[in-house]
Amino acid sequence: MIKLDKSLQAWGKKGFRTILKAEIESLSIDQLPLQKGLTTGNYVSDAPITVAIHSVNEMQKKIIVKAGIFYQGIIGGCSCTDDPTPTSDINEYCEVQLEIDKVSANTVIVLVSE
Repeated sequence: MIKLDKSLQAWGKKGFRTILKAEIESLSIDQLPLQKGLTTGNYVSDAPITVAIHSVNEMQKKIIVKAGIFYQGIIGGCSCTDDPTPTSDINEYCEVQLEIDKVSANTVIVLVSE
């Protein structure tokens, strides 16, 4: 379970968005639905991600956040010695929705389909 404790502690304070952005960017690739969000590549690169917070709404028991994630994908080839295709990072982008529980900081992150 993903817990965004620092973000929950900052909720309602001036630096909330900055702390939330940093906490999302510190998550491992496996904790985010980036693989499902690929549009060009077929694997998510280990390159760092960049998060843009689009909206934050408070519900009774949850904080609902919509964010965009900029990341890198790669197209995996056969890696044969005579393969002329270099492995290069491809810019990718997806939007996610986070639901942060206001008591436990347990967070559900889902890919938002357009």
